[in-house]
Amino acid sequence: MTAYAIFIRDKLTDPAEFEAYSNGVGETFKGHPAKILSAYGKQEKLEGIEPDGVVIVEFPDIAAARAWYDSPAYQTVAKHRWKAASYNVVIVEGV
Repeated sequence: MTAYAIFIRDKLTDPAEFEAYSNGVGETFKGHPAKILSAYGKQEKLEGIEPDGVVIVEFPDIAAARAWYDSPAYQTVAKHRWKAASYNVVIVEGV
């Protein structure tokens, strides 16, 4: 069943580290069945605290999403994201 990796950025604190992340993350998708559905696009808050940015990536299933997230390539690049901002990240199964 389709799964979605959702990255919700609360606050950017280090633009240089985020640039390093942005420059490297695209390569981490090679060999993974991923489709980026949204990446820091315009948003309209309806309830709660407005996030600084949102990314949604579609995968065929949770296992595929985890395989990408846990891959050495992504984990190496993710270190820049962790230094750059605070995030909430979930993988959610579709219906």
